[in-house]
Amino acid sequence: MVDKDNLTFVEHLEELRGRIMIIAYFLIGGLIIGFFIAKPVIYYITNDDFTQTLELNAFRITDPLTIYIAMIIIIAFIIVSPVILYEIWAFISPGLHPKEQKVTLSYIPFSLFLFVGGLLFSYFIIFPYLIAFTMGLADDMGIKQTIGIKEYFSELFKFTIPFGFVFQLPILLLFLTRLGIVTPMFLKKNRKYAYFILLVVAALIAPPDFMTHMLFTIPMILLYEISIIISKIGYKKYLKAERKLMEEELGMDEDETKQP
Repeated sequence: MVDKDNLTFVEHLEELRGRIMIIAYFLIGGLIIGFFIAKPVIYYITNDDFTQTLELNAFRITDPLTIYIAMIIIIAFIIVSPVILYEIWAFISPGLHPKEQKVTLSYIPFSLFLFVGGLLFSYFIIFPYLIAFTMGLADDMGIKQTIGIKEYFSELFKFTIPFGFVFQLPILLLFLTRLGIVTPMFLKKNRKYAYFILLVVAALIAPPDFMTHMLFTIPMILLYEISIIISKIGYKKYLKAERKLMEEELGMDEDETKQP
């Protein structure tokens, strides 16, 4: 069996290349699945309840094709994301303790669950409010909107996909806590700076109105607070693992000194 701790830089690059190839093969399979799923998904989105009042138009011949290809790619990446995360884990796992390897591997399904949860949250809660707000604003200003299908999906992706990544915050902070990189105390101490960063992020992806900005910011703040609670659990396990490792090392040192 190959000892990954003693691999050369070139051998590490070869291993990385192999893992990228595995991801590429699975991605091709994901694209094939997405080819069949994309049309029903697009049809559902364009015929959802809050889109019934909208008249979506294609201003270019290639607009439907562009949307179709984009949806295929997004579906493929969602399907293949567990493989991508596993290959990343497999590449960095030799640098972790055996218990850390087992624990961090278990994060993969939770990461996928949170990503999909972020997409669903933004689609069913944030995006309908955005549609209702902008349509109401247009009516108040006497503006008749002609909405392009490409622009509609562009805004949809813009407001849903970021939430998928934002919902990874608890898993990310738990992972960093288990590695001892951050602590619950650090997260609490720097809460005000974290809030400021979240406000800036929300300002970048939200429309310039207060209510929608809050709809983006509040979930982020709640996720940060949940992350602090979760990190406490992870930090206790990290300290326990470090204590046990230290006891094992001390025990080995004592055994060596007892040997004649």
